[in-house]
Amino acid sequence: MASSHSPRRSHHDRLLSWAGQSPAEFVLGVAEHQRFVDGLAAEIGAEVPDAEALRALEAEARALTEVDLAVELAIKLALSRRLVLDHPGRVHLSVVFAVYNEHHRLGRPEAHPHGEDALARKIEQLDALVAGCPSWSWDLTVVDDGCPNGSGDVARRIVERLGREDQVRVLFLRDAIAEGGPAVQGIASVADSRKGGAIHLGMWEAASTSREGHVVVFTDADLSTHLGQCGRLVAPIVSGDASVCIGSRRESESVVVKGGARDDRGRLFIYLWKRMLGALDGVTDTQCGFKAFAASSVRPWVESAIEKGFAFDIELLLLAERASGAPIPRIPVAWIDSEEASTTVDLQPYLTMLQSVAALARHHRVADTEAEPFVRLVEDLDEAAWQRLQDRIPEAIVAKEPLELESLGVVVSAEALRQVSGLDP
Repeated sequence: MASSHSPRRSHHDRLLSWAGQSPAEFVLGVAEHQRFVDGLAAEIGAEVPDAEALRALEAEARALTEVDLAVELAIKLALSRRLVLDHPGRVHLSVVFAVYNEHHRLGRPEAHPHGEDALARKIEQLDALVAGCPSWSWDLTVVDDGCPNGSGDVARRIVERLGREDQVRVLFLRDAIAEGGPAVQGIASVADSRKGGAIHLGMWEAASTSREGHVVVFTDADLSTHLGQCGRLVAPIVSGDASVCIGSRRESESVVVKGGARDDRGRLFIYLWKRMLGALDGVTDTQCGFKAFAASSVRPWVESAIEKGFAFDIELLLLAERASGAPIPRIPVAWIDSEEASTTVDLQPYLTMLQSVAALARHHRVADTEAEPFVRLVEDLDEAAWQRLQDRIPEAIVAKEPLELESLGVVVSAEALRQVSGLDP
């Protein structure tokens, strides 16, 4: 006789119970909230000690409107941790992030309104991920991207205060440029880098030591993506199924908390880069700061890369897809926007990024007959034309979900977009 208390009903009740325990307004940058979600992840992992059952729980949580962000993140952390525990071999994670005007974010909340104690929190997240798993280890590389406010120096002092010099190092792009080398080729000064140069340097240095099961991960300086999700991110790589895997905010199981801006422009950005490159099948979120690469692949790709700005992600993915000939695996992430001190929001880099993508299409010779008009459109855009275009994005683009833009084809021609932007035909 079937049990009257089915596993699904049990999960439903537990999900509601966990949601009732969550902080009223969950903020990952608040230390107490991080401790809550980490503790809940451990509790969930103990109750549901099976990866497939955790995936089912993840899907069930997504379908329940009463389940909040903290619970959904905790489930993802429990699944990530389970994949770490279940992996039979050795794994070493090298995590990299760049800092530019992050001096406040790196500090404690009591020292500044934008303080997140971000470096200390990242260390805690990595410690928790591999705790009790001697076959897993990690190191962390912070790269100062020429910050005028000494973000690298702030990071170095935090590392010393925490006594973690054995696992965490701070590099300065300016020093690497002065010394020269393949990682910084094409960069004459820190002004030539907009994050990409710093990440290239960090990845290059992280991959310099040969280790069994070595994976290089890059992330953002803020706490938008909990690093406890790394176990899931690197799973396709350490299993030998892929050489790269990316976190995506646009999967059905993704959990995203984001400010109200940038959405329509984001659709326009996806539409244009997809039309120019015609590559990266299935990928619509190129800018999520959570990507993993087999360390053995890092140096050849960094050495081949020309993009040192915010579009560096796209080029690395393009190189990875070309090398493998297969679609790039994606995992759904929990991602909580941290806009208050975001350097990218202040810089509004969409036009710069699109023009970088146009240059990549030329350099890597991916532009075809259909793509060429879009490449020329983007090359011709100036700030005024771009402003006109983003103020009047055609409804055929705005009305589509990001995932639909993948296979949409040309619904608005480059010529029509030239008209909207006020450019000559």
